[in-house]
Amino acid sequence: MTSHPRTALVTGGSSGIGAATVRLLTQRGWKVFAAARRVERLEALAAETGAVAVQLDVTDADSVAACAAAVAEQGGCDALVNVAGGAIGVDAVETGSIADWQAMYDVNVLGTLRVFQAVLPQLRTAARSRGSADVLTVTSTAALVAYEGGGGYTAAKHAEQDLMDTLRLELNGEPIRVQSVAPGLVATEEFSLNRLHGDRAAADRVYEGVPSPLTAEDIARVIGDLLALPDHVNIDLAVVRPVAQAAQHKLFHGTLRAKNDQETAQ
Repeated sequence: MTSHPRTALVTGGSSGIGAATVRLLTQRGWKVFAAARRVERLEALAAETGAVAVQLDVTDADSVAACAAAVAEQGGCDALVNVAGGAIGVDAVETGSIADWQAMYDVNVLGTLRVFQAVLPQLRTAARSRGSADVLTVTSTAALVAYEGGGGYTAAKHAEQDLMDTLRLELNGEPIRVQSVAPGLVATEEFSLNRLHGDRAAADRVYEGVPSPLTAEDIARVIGDLLALPDHVNIDLAVVRPVAQAAQHKLFHGTLRAKNDQETAQ
């Protein structure tokens, strides 16, 4: 590992996994640009952590260009952490909202693409000066399997994961790592609420009875640990689920307990 101070641009930095990642990286001594649409939240986070707040709408090309320019003016970054994304709706394919599907593709796939393209020159500059740079994207276990009611989201997340896998191939030969973190069930304040169009009761039921779903801080720790690996080590994809979620379709509700030998034998 190099000893140069690290600098990251974290998208989706105003809440959830993005905000938790900003907190963790600043605690670990990183300079962090926290980027998102909601400036008031970013400013509060910046006051708390010492991060630099930068307004960013990943679905708007001009906003992405302005964000990249603002980061470049303050020395650039050597790590891009793509967290901005989200799900909208749980419609079946036959009744899926075209507008919702377009919005999910725009933020999860094209948003990731826009930001990467805008920041790549900075990453290449950093790779020359410090010997390496990082692109790390938070995808989802929805990028790995299909499930009913998730067609629009799984399609977008599959595309985002394929984008990262293709990028790793195309950057081969350059000292730029391309890593992905695919979380399973994570209880954040907004993900399910946004997906279910603001229905708080329905959003709360997603996590009801599940022992210890993942938290935003859990995923932030995984992100921080991947970025801290020796520069020559690349984790293509880290799949992270709570113990209660054995697979996308197998989620335990109740109290986890260890079985005794007699129960196991039965």
